[in-house]
Amino acid sequence: MNDSLKPRYQLVHGQVLHFLADPGEHDAADSYQYFADGALWIEDGHIADVGPWADILARIPPAILGEAEVFDYSGKLILPGLVDTHCHYPQSGIIASFGRQLLDWLNDYTFPAEAAFCDPAVGSATADYFVERMLAHGTTTASVFSTVHPESVDAFMASAERHNLRMLTGKVMMDRNAPANLMDTVAEAERDCLALIERWHGKGRLRYSITPRFAPTSTPDQLALAGALYRSQPDLHVQSHLAENPDEIAWVGELFPHCRDYLDVYNHYGLLGPRSIYGHCIHLAPVEIEEMAQFGAAAAFCPTSNLFLGSGFFNHPAASDAGIRVGLATDVGGGTSFSLIRTLGEAYKVSQLHQRPLPPLRAWFLATLGGAQALYLDDFIGNFAPGKEADFIVLDPRATPELDFRLKGGEGLAERLFAMMILGDERCVMATHIMGKAAYIAA
Repeated sequence: MNDSLKPRYQLVHGQVLHFLADPGEHDAADSYQYFADGALWIEDGHIADVGPWADILARIPPAILGEAEVFDYSGKLILPGLVDTHCHYPQSGIIASFGRQLLDWLNDYTFPAEAAFCDPAVGSATADYFVERMLAHGTTTASVFSTVHPESVDAFMASAERHNLRMLTGKVMMDRNAPANLMDTVAEAERDCLALIERWHGKGRLRYSITPRFAPTSTPDQLALAGALYRSQPDLHVQSHLAENPDEIAWVGELFPHCRDYLDVYNHYGLLGPRSIYGHCIHLAPVEIEEMAQFGAAAAFCPTSNLFLGSGFFNHPAASDAGIRVGLATDVGGGTSFSLIRTLGEAYKVSQLHQRPLPPLRAWFLATLGGAQALYLDDFIGNFAPGKEADFIVLDPRATPELDFRLKGGEGLAERLFAMMILGDERCVMATHIMGKAAYIAA
């Protein structure tokens, strides 16, 4: 259907839940809204109203209501689209490769897989697959690593644009300590990044992320370039990796002896600040935790990857207590699933090891508004505040026989959310809507 012929209005009926703030560990009552018989009213792809079904109907003029596309998801749970704050689309094909520690994983699996992206056809096919799987798993926004090849960015951005998604990606920058066929130079990185920024940044719902892979694979000159690019426009983003593995941290100390610690490397080269997000952040010293909060940098919590590669246990309570923005992340393909629902279950288990278990309301905040805040996109997405972009998902809390049996007593909201975290997965996702339009409907 031609866009000009599509309905301007959507009316969505179901159990509506969204977050206004972090519920913390005690489910702060003013941090979320839940309407057991609720509605979303959407105009031109943006939230116009949210609340009880009867109240929304009463506020819509009958003539306009008659023009609306109506989605009846009665009895199902409607949430803002899930936000994946750290993942690698070129690694889609190496999920479930036999485990190694981080540095071995890069050499044995990641670098060979990424080398194939010199072929634009590989990038295009993989990007389409990745985007389709994200939508099927309820993910509507992600901070995504491409490869060193600029064509890989073009492939992902083109696929995201076709689906009208709010997405971030960037060309990986690596000019040392990597295979020759995956390295660029400082000059090539500058040329490619400037061209890609011009081509994609701010086009539709897309944004560009300056993407040095991690400190060991960039020379000081390249990190300085990355910092300069970050500062060149007020709304560019930065994504990289930080303190994932003890061997990695020791290597950073050898390569950058003039810096206090791993975080100080990024700070030294101007890569720490708002709209910067670092994957993992497991083995941080107290001063690093303090400075991440001070500079407004965010941490991507990647529990399935951290467990799979034996990297360690991210301390989400400590990071949150310090005021660090934290988002949930699959880290595909070191991570073991595209599903942020499955990832929440692993996040809960990691939190138990810190003796501060992740409550279900806080968990789903982490996967929605918390992720949007970590990416500094919460002006656009993350909840159903009027004016926000209408990306949302529809979940069936009884999607599997196990969930249905577990919830046979009609338990309350928090218990249903927790059961989905532990027993649920992509089978719970009935539908994914982008700017109000249905982008995925489960078979």
